[in-house]
Amino acid sequence: MRPLSQLHHELLLADGIDLNFTGHAAILETRTLRWADEAECAAFAQTLAKRSALREACIELRGPLGAGKTTFVRHLLRALGISGRIKSPTYAVLEPYVLGDLAISHLDFYRFADAREGLDAGLRDVFAEPGLKLVEWPQHAKDLLPLADLRIHIEPETDGHRTVVVEAGTARGMALLP
Repeated sequence: MRPLSQLHHELLLADGIDLNFTGHAAILETRTLRWADEAECAAFAQTLAKRSALREACIELRGPLGAGKTTFVRHLLRALGISGRIKSPTYAVLEPYVLGDLAISHLDFYRFADAREGLDAGLRDVFAEPGLKLVEWPQHAKDLLPLADLRIHIEPETDGHRTVVVEAGTARGMALLP
């Protein structure tokens, strides 16, 4: 297994974050988790769902294809009380959910070649509205997105585990850290 600092560095580089650029938002605090199985992913989602700061959070989900980003979102939405089919927004870009007075937007920018596609689709308005935003593949729309409260990097390991690096980018993100 790679040392955690090396893994964190590799995850940032894979996400297109220039570590030599000093103008990016500071990471206030980081936690590293190891999920042995999907049940641990679900348990983390349950814990996160109980935090009141989640209602207005912008959470970025990063990792390679098949890492478990959408699986985590499904567990989080279930933990919040969403029932029925939870679809991946890969083709639709946006899947909205409403739970009482809580608006939830699950976005996936995997197919974006340029952040301007999001502007053309009116997605800046989505981020201006109150509610929880869950964003997969944010690096494909980085000029469109607000500062993430929380970044969750999910990295599959060869032994089937997931190394998960959770970074707080704001005070709200600090309140969401495990």
